[in-house]
Amino acid sequence: MQFAVPPRRSPLPITRSSRMPIYRKKQLKPIALLTVAIFSLLYIIHHTYTLIPTSVVVIPSGVVIVTLLDRQRLSESYISKIVANREDYARRHGYRNFFASVSDYDDAIGDAPKTWAIAPAVRHAMAKYPRSTYFFHLSPHSLIMNPTKSLKSHVLEKSKLEELMMKNAPIVPPDSIIKTFSHRDEKDIDLIITQDTEDLNPGSFILKSGDFARFFLDLWFDPLYRNYDFAKAETHGLDHILQWHPTVLARTALVPQRSISSYSKDSLRASPEGTYKDGDLVIQFRGCEMEGRDCEKELEPYYNRWLGIIQTD
Repeated sequence: MQFAVPPRRSPLPITRSSRMPIYRKKQLKPIALLTVAIFSLLYIIHHTYTLIPTSVVVIPSGVVIVTLLDRQRLSESYISKIVANREDYARRHGYRNFFASVSDYDDAIGDAPKTWAIAPAVRHAMAKYPRSTYFFHLSPHSLIMNPTKSLKSHVLEKSKLEELMMKNAPIVPPDSIIKTFSHRDEKDIDLIITQDTEDLNPGSFILKSGDFARFFLDLWFDPLYRNYDFAKAETHGLDHILQWHPTVLARTALVPQRSISSYSKDSLRASPEGTYKDGDLVIQFRGCEMEGRDCEKELEPYYNRWLGIIQTD
């Protein structure tokens, strides 16, 4: 890439006479300084805009919803419903959507389970929307069921997040010896996540853009974890990181499950406290892709319910 070079300044008028009036010399000095300032400003503006890749979309601070789709396994009908659900929510609250395909990250994932694609997908979204503040990863096996609730009023506002934060709670239920810190404030938090009865739930989390976010995603996606052969792949990798890396735990808020990811009644490890109830923000069909279940069939009644909500809203 080549950058424009600031135009060379024309030499100031010079007289060979040593008798140039002093007042003219004094006039020329501010003119020269002003000329230098103007050309410097033009150069900086041009240099700044040529540095922004054409693939980057610069938008005001806000929220980007990241949805990772496995287009080889999900039908077009199913995908269209998920996309419609996300686009409606984003349009209502001025958010952006980032729809990624699992196959986009095949080379990076290698032989590890495809579910590891969450980390590079979120990192990709951060690169595309560098001026957004929050990135809300949401499993494709989930629906936003309360479209009127913004993330700001529901979770992100200072008073709301401090109310939701689970302090001195086991990271991995029910009795992990590693617990959330009891002295964290909203200003300390960069990662908001929930858990079910056995593990953390990477199917729904909110990550604040910044140095910590990049560090966290790089750590989570490290080959050491991807190749460790965890029984639950990226979920157990996340369990490990939050339990044994206090640097990450110190920036994490654990919130009640129903605040950002209620489970459907048929979901794996659904508990009375974590099962969807009318008014909850999100319903997740955890494990619906497993043998004996049907994601499209489980989605359908809730999708129709959501359609009824947005049509009467």
